[in-house]
Amino acid sequence: METVGIIVGGGPAPGINGTISAATIEAINQGKRVIGIKGGFKPLFDGDLKCAEPLTVDDVSRIHTKGGSILRTSREHAERVKERFSVLMQTLKNLDIKYLITIGGDGTLFMANWIEREARGDMNVVHVPKTIDNDIPLPGGASTFGYETARHWGVEIAKNIMEDARVAGRWYFLTIMGRYTGHLALGVGKAAGVTLTIIPEEFPEEKISFKKVADILTGAIIKRLSMGRDHGVAILAEGLAEKFDPDELIEYEQLEKDETGRVRLSEIQLGRIVKNFVKKSLEEMGINPTIVDKNIGYELRSADPIPYDIEYTRNLGYGAVRYLLRGGTGAMITFEEGHLRPIPFVELLDYKTGKVKIRKVDITSENYEVGRKYMIRLEKEDFDEGRSRALVEVVKMSEEQFRERFFYVTT
Repeated sequence: METVGIIVGGGPAPGINGTISAATIEAINQGKRVIGIKGGFKPLFDGDLKCAEPLTVDDVSRIHTKGGSILRTSREHAERVKERFSVLMQTLKNLDIKYLITIGGDGTLFMANWIEREARGDMNVVHVPKTIDNDIPLPGGASTFGYETARHWGVEIAKNIMEDARVAGRWYFLTIMGRYTGHLALGVGKAAGVTLTIIPEEFPEEKISFKKVADILTGAIIKRLSMGRDHGVAILAEGLAEKFDPDELIEYEQLEKDETGRVRLSEIQLGRIVKNFVKKSLEEMGINPTIVDKNIGYELRSADPIPYDIEYTRNLGYGAVRYLLRGGTGAMITFEEGHLRPIPFVELLDYKTGKVKIRKVDITSENYEVGRKYMIRLEKEDFDEGRSRALVEVVKMSEEQFRERFFYVTT
């Protein structure tokens, strides 16, 4: 009996269990044996055959509504384990895996492509895209599974904090996950209606300073005060930290790294660092607001999936097995306009860099335009003659001084 193996890599995302469930049931219905690899890729690199766990219909028939991953997950950076890759391939061979389903983000996709190449036709490989960052380039702008659930619960948290800000007369700076992109931050910010959201895609330059980000926030607080509002909520995408100079950042925060050697952005207190800049700037202007910083991310990753992601992952799990058993290999399974569609790995990799292509927020799109239109932050028209009068009254500056200090944040 041919064996289908399922493995999960990267961080958790709502819907993993739905994918495992649908893939397992369909594979068994087609007469295949299914094993789950517990613990991600790590045990494979160690040659640990005990990581393989047989899966039955009874094991998975009711897990699709639950968050987390029954197979757990882990991260392994390809370059760090390059010398042990032959061990992984031998372990997969010893487990007699004919068909492999990988579930994960860009790092897992890279590993799937590597495994498929090394297998040389002995193993069929398909990848199912998952990440709450929503940064894998799916056709038609489709979201990666897990994103919609993460946004849903992120909005619920943001709504509660917005009310707390109003009641207490304070500001909150919320940092939301998104290593390279601002999809989740913008999605939460738009849907919740927070005061403003700042994402890395706003800044075309390779590096930005704390001062510019801090001054955008400072300007938003001043604008709100000029409108008679002493409170607000700002969302910061954690990927902003990637734009900061590490030499500058390390002066304000100890930089921790994850098991792949990358800076653990979710551990950086981005909100706290920027808050300190903002408070100092405002105090120099005679303003002393209460600002609270908070990170949001881990609360979202293993949440129970909303119905959208439950249905979505059942489609993807079924589609992955169907694709493999029809002889397919070397592709990522997607769902577009009611139809399952495989995208070859070669279309997803940038072979100049050897990395998976990243989908960023298109700041020229109407999607971003709508989000920006409903933010309260300094815009170029705020510096028109006469319009800046209410702003300068808050900070006790002349219009010329205010322009010199803040106009650059609008460009």
